[in-house]
Amino acid sequence: MKIKTQTRTEQILTVMHILAWVAFIGFLIQAGVFLLSYTMTWFNPDAAKNVYRGLNLYSLSQSNFRHYTLSMAFLIALAIMKACVSFLFIKVLSKVNLVNPFKIEVSIMLERISYVLFATWVLAMLHNAHTGWLLRKTGAMQGDWVTGEFIFIAAIVFVISQIFKRGVEIQSENELTV
Repeated sequence: MKIKTQTRTEQILTVMHILAWVAFIGFLIQAGVFLLSYTMTWFNPDAAKNVYRGLNLYSLSQSNFRHYTLSMAFLIALAIMKACVSFLFIKVLSKVNLVNPFKIEVSIMLERISYVLFATWVLAMLHNAHTGWLLRKTGAMQGDWVTGEFIFIAAIVFVISQIFKRGVEIQSENELTV
């Protein structure tokens, strides 16, 4: 009986696959908590005092419930978009084959990840604009999201997807010449 040992790269990919699942489940839970917290404020307005990890949107919910609803929609959408990126990453990791790493499916999924990250950046910019407007109008502030990282990571993933596309082309050319 021969025991197959994993290379270091295979071990790293296995750990990344597990961590991607943990992140996916965590972001889904986060979106669910935001949704549940928002629903609870319909019945108990005091629930807005601790939406998630000490986030207090009580004054905003009392001053203008529509803006509170929009802020919660931003939070829910961001968590869902992060879960989407995690799920696409899970799919990428499940498609990676170290013997034949360049596949068009992997390239397409990496490109999709970059588009979702770009959309997340746009959403974060809209949230920041809304928060800035709220600060000027009502004085109710809930904090800005750091947006630069989303656009930077989206660009990196997009470049990697293009490298994978070129790798697919080279790989198919080599298969034709053999």
